[in-house]
Amino acid sequence: KVFAAGGAERPDASALVRDFLGLMQARKLAAAQAMLAPGFSMHFPGSAPMHRLEELVQWGSKRYLRVGKTFERFDESWSGDAAVVTCSGTLHGVWLNGSAFEGVRFLDRFDVRDGLIERQDVWNDLALVMPQAPVAPA
Repeated sequence: KVFAAGGAERPDASALVRDFLGLMQARKLAAAQAMLAPGFSMHFPGSAPMHRLEELVQWGSKRYLRVGKTFERFDESWSGDAAVVTCSGTLHGVWLNGSAFEGVRFLDRFDVRDGLIERQDVWNDLALVMPQAPVAPA
């Protein structure tokens, strides 16, 4: 199909998501918060929806000491004035017991509108590799 004229240039929603995730990893929560739309929600395996970044940090602090992402791919899809960005790759970090982990698969899906992130959905395999607390003898 040939178009006579293009539409307006779209913002780079993938760059916005990458910048947000970088700020989160660096724990620059105020700067990351500025990238979120009013009513933002995030959904992680095993948790209720969260709306503030501090909730996520607190939730994660009961699971690991540190976590980071190695990105393998970003995909961006537009419909009207909204974009869906998915990014995937692997997680690495340190568990609460001090042992390291790496190579844990993840996929994040973001809804982006008007240059702000409205929603984040997360899927990962952390629960499959998380060390289990020792069972107390009976």
